[in-house]
Amino acid sequence: IEDLLTLSMLETNAQPKDEQVDLEKLTNTVLADAQALSRNQHEIVLDIDMPGIIHGDASELHSALLNLASNAVHYTPAGGRIVLHWKILATGELGVTDTGIGIAISDIDRLTERFFRADKSRARVGNASGTGLGLAIVKQVVERHHSKLVIRSVLGQGSTFCIVFPADR
Repeated sequence: IEDLLTLSMLETNAQPKDEQVDLEKLTNTVLADAQALSRNQHEIVLDIDMPGIIHGDASELHSALLNLASNAVHYTPAGGRIVLHWKILATGELGVTDTGIGIAISDIDRLTERFFRADKSRARVGNASGTGLGLAIVKQVVERHHSKLVIRSVLGQGSTFCIVFPADR
């Protein structure tokens, strides 16, 4: 119910807050949350080019990055590696890379649909189950921040989910 309410709020509210979001603080908070969720089953690290500020809604960006990190924990076998990263290129890239089970290329375009499950015969690595709304929430946050979600994955090798922010953010 909480995920449905979050998604509904994101779809109906016109504009996200426009505040300065400290990305080092944001990624450290999500790192602590992901480590707690992992229960020391994964190596979870930060890879930050340099401290940075994004103009946007801190709560929404936290929700999006936490959803990506949570998925990485759930779909990465114990002993795997998860990296939360912030890169400054021509744009800013905030994302998560894992050494998890990966996603078939044919499923990538549908991942952000509500309730979509990639290859239903492949269960999450752990016992946890989700609502199927996490990536739909991420998609809404990304769109509200005039950004794009880039997904790269190789079955059996892992995935990278990056939020690419325009330079003016």
